Amino acid sequence: MVGVTLQLYDQGEAAARKGACCAGQDIYDARTVAETLGIPHYVLDYESRFRTEVIERFADSYASGVTPIPCVDCNRTVKFRDLLATAEDLGAAVLATGHYVSSRALPDGRRALFRAAEEARDQSYFLYATTPQQLARLRFPLGHLKKGEVRALAAELGLPVADKPDSQDICFVPGGDYAEVVERLRPEAGEAGDIVHQDGRVLGRHRGVMHYTIGQRKGLGISTPDPLYVVAIDAQRREVKVGPREALIVRTVRVNDVNWLGDTSFEAACAAQSEVYVKVRSTRPPAPAHLDLDASGRPLVHLHNGEEGVAPGQACVFYDAASGAARLLGGGTILRAQVTDTTERARVA
Repeated sequence: MVGVTLQLYDQGEAAARKGACCAGQDIYDARTVAETLGIPHYVLDYESRFRTEVIERFADSYASGVTPIPCVDCNRTVKFRDLLATAEDLGAAVLATGHYVSSRALPDGRRALFRAAEEARDQSYFLYATTPQQLARLRFPLGHLKKGEVRALAAELGLPVADKPDSQDICFVPGGDYAEVVERLRPEAGEAGDIVHQDGRVLGRHRGVMHYTIGQRKGLGISTPDPLYVVAIDAQRREVKVGPREALIVRTVRVNDVNWLGDTSFEAACAAQSEVYVKVRSTRPPAPAHLDLDASGRPLVHLHNGEEGVAPGQACVFYDAASGAARLLGGGTILRAQVTDTTERARVA
């Protein structure tokens, strides 16, 4: 057994920030834990690949008017692609991480992911892109425990991190000011433009598309008799479109880059209009939906009860149940959300 910690970005400002993860203090803490356990500890410099795969994509997304999830990109590339390869080079049979998600073997020998025992801590939403091949080499020993139980075990083992504060996202954004990071890397994202009502009226000016996301109400800088929300962002025209709250409710989501972890193929599941439960934001519970195909054979997700504030760039994640230890069936990136979709086929009886 060996311990590994990743150095992902410049430790300078983040290292001193309370709640920062993957920073200098974390490296020191991990080394101390390894010494307590009597195992070797390695620090891997992944700063360059993290910048390319996560930070640059993060900036590109905001500059193009979509809302990214950097944790998904980090898990998919840096941790479960690159770190797994390093683990193999070290001769490790498996890679264990501290994610709050459960992994269990299925009757046919494949491994599947399930929501964590403590729903408030569950991180399965951020792990939907994990492939079956990666799952075979991954273990998540904290998934069946609650955070309080983990802290108690750490204290019992004499580990100095038993009472360490929880980390907060986004790890590489000093002080939580993501706009500063985006504007530094993509200055065009800070160019001002019009705030336009969905009926075509220009209501004011905005500070740059990077400051806005679908569903946002605060910080618009306009005065209107009724509350207005961001309903769309057109980065090419530098327009932020606003409308009433009811304009946020969508019934159909178009997804791409789907990673499917179900027992049948994703194409078969869509063709059968399979019932699933989906999360379109990490903080929302799974809601009933069904899979479908449009006239061109592209995947759609129909939300039975509708959802508010579904943002392109976020993830639409599939489960087999609404609560409890639901199995993760995969997910994809949200391309577009629609109020209705005239291409929906008649439901299969």
